[in-house]
Amino acid sequence: MADILPFQPKRAPEPLWREALGRNLRATREEQGDRLVDIAERAGISPQYLSEIERGRKEPSSEMIAAVAGALGVGLADLLVDIAGDVRQRIGTRPASRPAGPVLMAA
Repeated sequence: MADILPFQPKRAPEPLWREALGRNLRATREEQGDRLVDIAERAGISPQYLSEIERGRKEPSSEMIAAVAGALGVGLADLLVDIAGDVRQRIGTRPASRPAGPVLMAA
């Protein structure tokens, strides 16, 4: 007789970092009522490049992320927290509890 395996719902695949970053940057810009060309100018990049970042088509450097975040007036820590929350919401997970102190890895 066959074994019955417990049902495990499928989780949505995790989004790519560049897609989550782009969604967050665009949402922040739109919430502030800023135009793409204005943020691009303040960040020192072309509007076309910023548009590609927002659409998740480009993998920007850390310097580029800092420039766009600065142009939006958003701190890096806040940006990361918002992106993590967005990813968790999309894949339907809760924050994992983290152990206090160092973690030993088995060899």
